[in-house]
Amino acid sequence: MAKITYIAFDGTPFEIEARDGSTVMENAVRNAVPGIEAECGGACACATCHVYVDDAWVAITGEPEAMEEDMLDFAQDVQPNSRLSCQIRVKPELDGLIVRIPERQG
Repeated sequence: MAKITYIAFDGTPFEIEARDGSTVMENAVRNAVPGIEAECGGACACATCHVYVDDAWVAITGEPEAMEEDMLDFAQDVQPNSRLSCQIRVKPELDGLIVRIPERQG
């Protein structure tokens, strides 16, 4: 299990215990974290689970693959640390991960 902190656009933190092998998006949806819409259910076919990975975690979460990069073109306010949370798999190394949720989803 890894603890993930989601920070809503208004600054409200949501700390979630996430099961290894699940995705950052699945845990947000399961725990009703506001701002993660996940319209495609995690199929990397929309950009409604867009998050900003805290700078300290960018290297550990890794770079988006080509399909994810293509979908990020549909996200609002994309930044260098933007990721689709459906593409970040929870693993022990992500214990303490912090992601911020943008004001709007794509």
